[in-house]
This record gives sequence, C-alpha cells and structure tokens, in this order.
Amino acid sequence: MAEIELRSVGKTYGVSSEDRVKAVDDVTLTLAASSAVALTGASGSGKSTLLHLIGAMEKPDSGTITVAGSEVAALRGGALAAYRRTVGFVFQRYHLLPALTALDNVIAPVLPYRTSFDKRERARELLAAVGLAGREQALPGKLSGGEQQRVAIARALVNDPAVLLADEPTGNLDSATAAEILRLLAEVRRRHPMTVLLATHDPQVAAQCERIIRLRDGAVVDDVDLTGEYPAEDTIRRVGQLG
Repeated sequence: MAEIELRSVGKTYGVSSEDRVKAVDDVTLTLAASSAVALTGASGSGKSTLLHLIGAMEKPDSGTITVAGSEVAALRGGALAAYRRTVGFVFQRYHLLPALTALDNVIAPVLPYRTSFDKRERARELLAAVGLAGREQALPGKLSGGEQQRVAIARALVNDPAVLLADEPTGNLDSATAAEILRLLAEVRRRHPMTVLLATHDPQVAAQCERIIRLRDGAVVDDVDLTGEYPAEDTIRRVGQLG
C-alpha cells in the first residue's frame, strides 16, 4: 500500500509554440494508501499521461510526485528500477507479447530479476486466481479479449505491487466481459491491498471506485468522494453527470 502525493505537477509535449500541448496542468492531489480512485475525462484530458508520470514511464516538467515517501522524478538507476517493480500496469490494449504463452507473459516483468519466490509457481497461482487455470500454455492469439486482459492483470500482480495503474482496462471489451473484469479487479483488491488509480471514460467503471477525479485539458475540474453516500444507481448517474 502506498500514499501518492502530487504537488503542482505539469507535463507539456511539443517544442514550438504552435505544437505545444499541456497534457498535465498544475495538478495537486493526495491519494490515500489502499484507496481506489478513478480518473475520468474526455480523450486527451491527461488521464494516461498522469498514469505514466506516477508509474515513472515519463518525467514531469514541473512539480513533484511522491509515492510511499519517495520522490519519483528524483530516482535514478537501480532505485528507479526498484520503484517501477512496485507498480503494476494494466493497459486497454493488453500489451501481451504475442510469441509468449500466458504463463511466460506473466513471468516477463520479473524474468531479469532475482526474486524471493518461484517465478513459474507465482505465475501459475496468479493465472488460477484470475480464472485461467489450464490456459497457461495458450498464446495471446488463442485467447479472447477478456482472457487477454486477465493475463494482463495477473502480469501486473506478479511483483505484489503497492500501486496498480489501470488505463481504460475495459475499453476494448463488451459490457458483459467488462463487468467480469471489474469484479475481478474488486476481488484482487480484497486479496492484495494496494492503491489503485484507474483511468476510464465509463461511468459504471468509475462508480466502482471510492473517489472520482475528472480532468479537462490536463487540469482537475472535479474531485468527488463517493464512499457510502449514495446507492449504486445514484452513484453511476452522478458520475455520468460529471462526464
């Protein structure tokens, strides 16, 4: 579990004044340890960029990002690699390696490192936990979209991360499969306490979280705590109104 603090974080792309885009604009937030937070907003609002900054896939141009007491942008070398291993990523397009089996895709993030656990055994346990026992040797091309996302979730959990970042994890799935993935993520949180930050455009997905943060043009325009205040149907309706 890890608290995440962002202070005046900014990120701009482009060089000339004509093509400069402010993807993240002076964002200040504190995300409580073990909380589940949804990022909403239109395409291009900065959701994915914010996830990449927290996950140390990119560096901010300004401000600070502190996770569990460590300033992410200041990390270098082995310390940066160690931090990245505490973060699990789940992507909309799965990002599985097509030539590797489901089992080897789950193992891939920890393959170069010494671990305190047996890598293949951990991968088998995680695939069973996401409902894919017996499918360990299947290639991604032989799996449905929902099954591929299950593999991606198992892969994100292989290092027992303190933070899970999910970028539109149900965006490529039909509604029934998306609901299954949401139930799976909820079960994952119960079994493995972690801080979850989930980017989504879907009000029903966002309503599963405890807090909804809406972005527009890289800036926070709404920040709503939904814990225990409304029945499920009202929560979904209110989140939809934020869109």
